[in-house]
Parts: sequence; C-alpha cells; structure tokens
Amino acid sequence: MLKALLFDLDDTLLWDKKSVQEAFKATCELATGKYNISPKLLEEKVRENARSLYASYETYSFTQMIGINPFEGLWGNFSDAGESFRKLREIAPSYRKEAWTRGLKELGIDDADFGYKLAETFPVERKKNAFVYNETFRVLEQLKGKYQLLMLTNGSPDLQQTKLDITPELVPYFDHIVISGAFGRGKPDPAIFEHALELLGVQKNEALMIGDNLHTDILGASRAGITSVWINHHQKQAVDVLPDYEVTDLEEVMGIINKINI
Repeated sequence: MLKALLFDLDDTLLWDKKSVQEAFKATCELATGKYNISPKLLEEKVRENARSLYASYETYSFTQMIGINPFEGLWGNFSDAGESFRKLREIAPSYRKEAWTRGLKELGIDDADFGYKLAETFPVERKKNAFVYNETFRVLEQLKGKYQLLMLTNGSPDLQQTKLDITPELVPYFDHIVISGAFGRGKPDPAIFEHALELLGVQKNEALMIGDNLHTDILGASRAGITSVWINHHQKQAVDVLPDYEVTDLEEVMGIINKINI
C-alpha cells in the first residue's frame, strides 16, 4: 500500500525547459534588434558554448554530482554555504559573460560589452518566466491529505528555492522538500532517496517516485528499490534505464496510484 509520493520538480511539476526557452528567446531578441542576427542561431551558439565552458571548470564534477546544469549556471546566484558553491559563485559571472560573448563571436560579432549585457539580461528574463504544467495543481489537489508528499529535486538550494519563490503556490502541497545541494549528493545516488524515506518514515515498498529524467529520477529510484513512474513528455525510447511505469503527463499518474493501491 502506498503511503508516500516522491516528486521531482524540474520538468515534472515545473515546466523548466519552457522557462529557459522563453528566457533565451527574450534575451536573444535584444541581439536581433542591435545586430540583426538570428535569435535562434544565437541561442544555439550560446547553448553550445555554455555546455563546453561549463565542463571545463574545476567545479564540473561537483555540479554533476549535485545536478546543476549549464543553463542553471547562466542564471543562478549560488549563494549557498560550502567551498564548492563558493567556487561556483566566483566562476559564474565570467562564465555567463564568456558564453554569451563567444556565442556572438561565432556569428561574427566581437562585442564583449554587449555579451555582458546579454549575460545580465538572461537571469532577469528567467525569473520572469515561471511555467507550471496545467495538470500539476489538479493532481496535487487530489493527492494532498491522502498521501505524504515529498519534493526531491537536484540543484543548488539557493537556485531551487528561487524557483519555488516565484511559484509559491507549489510549496504548501509538500510535507518535505529535499534539495540535493543541501543533502550533499544528488539523484541518482540512492542515499538521497533513502534520506527521503527516513524523513517520511516509510519503507521503500510504500513509496512511489515520479519524475521525467530516466538517469536521475528513475535510475535512482531503481537503485533504492523504489517503484518509479517516468513522465515521458516527448515520447522518447527508454533503453538503458527502465521505469516500472511510463506515462506522457502527470495526470496519468493518478491511474497508476489507484492501480497499485487496489
């Protein structure tokens, strides 16, 4: 019998990819106005440079373990405690400027000052654009009070809290919120799932993990012995990691919960 539900945050409850996309669109359109370049092409080049730069820093292994992606690096403050976060905080301003400046340069525009302006604009635009899936609140409303609900999210505590601050209506649904950067290890490490179970006071067979990422949410749940539901928004093929259940949107999870609890 299920007693607790573990929910991922980004692209499970929050539509983070759309938020990032809209922030890129608004920022890149500034460059179109100034230099008449393709906003889509600039976004592509900035994304490429962000990924390669991000992987070149000494903080990369830490960000991989905690689960902070390159595009979060383009807007997060990382004002969290700890040496690794301090290094990330120091790197972030130059990383942002360099990613945007290099993106411009690949399109034939050598303007570091404008690169800096775009780098400073992107975080502002990202904070303006907080999208929640239409079904998120309908589902949480049905579950609240019937099950313990825990949010299990990878990332910097400061950054994830910022996401929650700009969507404050999400927080009251959850009995616990666990952020990998505060715990010290991220999904798919089974330790963070075991920590979640301890907080909830339930056994692994009494919990269900719901998330969109095969290699963090689903793999981690599997390693911890927790039943998983993969929200496959884009009809991808599961190959090396197999979920217990697969749905295309959050609302379908209700049928699975009811089925398990028959």
